[in-house]
This record gives sequence, C-alpha cells and structure tokens, in this order.
Amino acid sequence: MGWRLLNSKIFLAAAILCFVVIGSTLYFFRDPERQIPVGNGIVVSPADGKVVEMIDKAHLPFHDTPLQRVSIFLSLWDVHVNRVPVSGKVVHFSYRPGRFLPAFIHKSSERNEQNIIGIQGSKGVVFVKQIAGMLTRRIVCRLRVGDEVRQGERFGMIRFGSRVEVYVPSSVHLGVREGDRVRAGISIIGDIHEA
Repeated sequence: MGWRLLNSKIFLAAAILCFVVIGSTLYFFRDPERQIPVGNGIVVSPADGKVVEMIDKAHLPFHDTPLQRVSIFLSLWDVHVNRVPVSGKVVHFSYRPGRFLPAFIHKSSERNEQNIIGIQGSKGVVFVKQIAGMLTRRIVCRLRVGDEVRQGERFGMIRFGSRVEVYVPSSVHLGVREGDRVRAGISIIGDIHEA
C-alpha cells in the first residue's frame, strides 16, 4: 500500500512538472498576430520589451554616419519574435560571434554574439541588431542581402532573454524614452522627417 501511494505521488509530481515545462515552452514561443500601423516614414519596434538605453550618436563599424540607437531588453516573459521596422530592401547582413553576457548589461551590445541587418527604406537605411543574452545560444534570422521586406513582418527571433537594437538616421524624431515598454510591429519608435 505504501509503495502504491509513493508511486502515485511520484507520478503526480512528474505529471505536474511535465505540464509546467510544456506550458512554459508554449508560452515562450508564442507568436501573436499584430495589427501593423500604416504610415509613410514611421519606424516600428523590432521587438517586444523595455527600452533600456538611448544614444544620440552611435556608431557601426561599417557605417560612416552617426546614428541614433534605441536598445530594447527582452525578458523571458516577452514575445521573442522579431519584426521588420521599415519596408524596403535588405542591403547589409553581418554575423559576429561573441560572448553571452546578460543582455540587460550595456556592454553586451558590443561583446555578445550578434547579427546586424541593414534595411534601405524610402527615407534612409535602418539597422537592426539582434544580440544574444546569457541563456541564448541561438539567434534566428531568415533575412539575407537582396530580400524585399515589409514593415511589421516576422524575420527571426532570439531565444531565452536577449537584446535588440534599432539604429536610425538623425532625421528620425524618436517617440520613445528609456523605461518605455514597446511591442514588435505595433509600437512606433520614431517618425522619419525628410532630410
């Protein structure tokens, strides 16, 4: 009788654990439909998360002109599917191996494993940087140079806590601040003014 009771408790504990693991996995990999805003010259957020840093004059090693940078931290609870910030043509793609520092640390922007994608829109080039976090071991990106993309469409994801940065021209009027929460494909990061 004691063995049966013990076995039933072990079975119940195992069933609960399996349910929690499966439920957590389904929750993490969720991919809700989004109503993409319409407007010429707007830049939408490439990721769900919290704006943790904004820099007026950021530099990319292959780009001569300083850009504005908006850094977004994705916690384990955020949707991790990344979306295209502007419609246009992919003109740059680069991958850089690196470390796996916690993504909320600012130096992860330079030191961690990352992809950089450049999209030529109607009013300039916008760059998106996918940055691996401490638990991440795989960045997914399906874009390549020459691809035509539409604002708000899915292009990849970073698994288990990460950081996504968007680099925009100085002509963009930013509409977010540090501490704001943004949603991929929905939140408007900024508005591109004519040069």
